[in-house]
Amino acid sequence: MASKTVAFFGASTGIGLSALKHSLAAGYQCVALCRDPSKLTSVLTSENAPNLKVVQGNAHDSAAVTRCLEAADGKLVDEVVFTIGGKPIPSKMTIDDPHVCEKGIATVLDSIATLREQGVIGRPHIIVCSSAGMSKFGRDIPVAYVPLCSLLLKVPGADKKIMENKLATSGEDFTVVRAAMLLIDGETDKPIRVGIEDPKTGIESKAIGYSISREDAGKWIAQNLVIEKNQKYFNKTATIVY
Repeated sequence: MASKTVAFFGASTGIGLSALKHSLAAGYQCVALCRDPSKLTSVLTSENAPNLKVVQGNAHDSAAVTRCLEAADGKLVDEVVFTIGGKPIPSKMTIDDPHVCEKGIATVLDSIATLREQGVIGRPHIIVCSSAGMSKFGRDIPVAYVPLCSLLLKVPGADKKIMENKLATSGEDFTVVRAAMLLIDGETDKPIRVGIEDPKTGIESKAIGYSISREDAGKWIAQNLVIEKNQKYFNKTATIVY
């Protein structure tokens, strides 16, 4: 278990932080890129998280991203958990960087390609966090959320769709996780329903719901995609809701 290495982008808070905590608890070596490392190290210290390496940098900086993607012995990391996003600006119905996910995933993919050109081997499973409401095959959110989606998610949603498309056409192994639109706080024991969609052929099963907590979403990612590596989610989109 401890031989696996997982790179995290966007793990300072929320879903990413929860996925990181559960991955560390499973005994994996984890590398997290943070613009402000103190936000993470104040929660996960060298004493309670000895398997964690924190790298300072921006997810749009290829040099910083590359440092996180190369594990020991000339190999790429085994998993990538990508949960970055923009800071909401509610008054303008936008986010501080309308292309944050697009640029971030492009940097990850380009960095993997560059490392391979340098002789680094491996095929990491890339897991990205998106949002329900992004499906092009049909409604995947409650009817009541449709107007909110068109308003609140217009800008970040366009960014996430580009991110999803870049990943789906990259040739890499991936899973897109679309969490319910309403993200709340607190880890629970509530059952999580999962809908599966193939980016090419469409919806295989539906799960439409109102909410999920950030902690439960991160725990689901860690348990089903990092620890278990459930093959039914490989190269698919998984929508997770209560």
